[in-house]
Amino acid sequence: MITTSRREFLNRLGGGFGGLALATMLNEAKADSNPLAVKPTHHPAKAKAVIQIFCPGGLSHIDSWDYRPELTARQGKPFDPDGKLQFFASKPGDCQGSYFPFRQHGQCGRWISDLFPNLATCVDDMAFIHSMQSKSALHGPAMFMANSGFILPGFPSMGAWVTYGLGSECEDLPAFVVLPDVRGLPPGGVINWGAGFLPAVHQGTTLNSVSKADQPPIADLFPPQSYAHLKGQQEQDSRDFLVLLNRQHAADRLGNTDLEARISAYEMAARLQLSAPEVTDITNESASTMALYNVDHEDIGPFGRQCLLARRLVERGVRFVQIYCGAENTTAKKIRPNWDSHEDLVRDHGYWGAILDTGASALLKDLKSHGLLDSTLVICTTEFGRQPASQGKGRDHNPGAFTAWLAGGGIRGGVAYGSTDELGFQAAENPCYSYDLHATALHLLGLDHEKLSFYNNGIARRLTDVHGHVIQEILA
Repeated sequence: MITTSRREFLNRLGGGFGGLALATMLNEAKADSNPLAVKPTHHPAKAKAVIQIFCPGGLSHIDSWDYRPELTARQGKPFDPDGKLQFFASKPGDCQGSYFPFRQHGQCGRWISDLFPNLATCVDDMAFIHSMQSKSALHGPAMFMANSGFILPGFPSMGAWVTYGLGSECEDLPAFVVLPDVRGLPPGGVINWGAGFLPAVHQGTTLNSVSKADQPPIADLFPPQSYAHLKGQQEQDSRDFLVLLNRQHAADRLGNTDLEARISAYEMAARLQLSAPEVTDITNESASTMALYNVDHEDIGPFGRQCLLARRLVERGVRFVQIYCGAENTTAKKIRPNWDSHEDLVRDHGYWGAILDTGASALLKDLKSHGLLDSTLVICTTEFGRQPASQGKGRDHNPGAFTAWLAGGGIRGGVAYGSTDELGFQAAENPCYSYDLHATALHLLGLDHEKLSFYNNGIARRLTDVHGHVIQEILA
């Protein structure tokens, strides 16, 4: 029979509790050192992930989503009889009705132009905000505002704020992934998905959606040829040795959480060598899925592939995916490389309309068929709209009005919020800015936009600055 004194019992019990406490403290320290650890929400979330489709250049709301019959009725009449207005790059021409006919669609009866015949079949899942505005008529600043809430560069993008607020549920892929247009970066470049003053780990990771053997999905993901001799067991031994050195170094510096975060980043890079090629390999998708996205089409296919990859990414736990439908302007092409249709709107919007229509409608239908639409918030926006007056055969920039639409997690489909005036010139009813769109998206993700902040330069900064309200009217 083994006997234990009261003192020994208490010592052992205390030691056990001490060991448990130490283990708990070490686990908490490890969690604190990982900035992408899953964090609690402010309230129950309706959506787990976001896919944002951005159409740079200024998609014309009055030729797509915003039906303005009075503008067509005034076709050819002076838009500015007094001659007092000056648009971004022109004096206003005559009133120009939509270049594309509008028709009613779905059970909700929403008006959509013939530019988007496939998306028109999805209107019962979509909610439209017709009263969006921007504070700039310049592409770069307007892009920054749409992405970060500020017209100046250097502020965190929405994707960075989301991962800062929620962390990541995926260990093998970045929390925030960006799929730029194959033609290049958008106006403003990589700043559009930057982390600003937030920790750099929250910035978007650019993923190459082009399927070519000589183009890895992430730049510099694999070692250069000078390290080609490190293969198989030799490569694994080298990695194991580096892990050992890093862990020993960190063990002596438990209070330095930056070390653990840096180690986690390097370990993520190693895992990406397997996960990134797997997620971008769409050869195992069915023929019907490939046809839905029209991935083999020369012009439509690249964006279709981006949308398909977005579904595959959220399917694997990626928190925020941003897709760009259009790139920076260049005069080398006959067709504008984005939606900036100054010279010929029928030509440029006709080209880009088919691209967006195919990819975005396929994405909504594919998410629904995989049971992912209810948990994924899809947002489609642009930086500003276009003017109701003609600019030759095109339209000038219009920061006073544009349309954004949302679908999926927590959205009440088939509804519209706000409206422009009878000509589509200015937001007239319930004007909205990026602050309101961002506040609504954060709310659906379980985040209170007024509580999600980061102290920087003496100010508790927010994605919505000191503005913004949740648009309850479009919520389910």
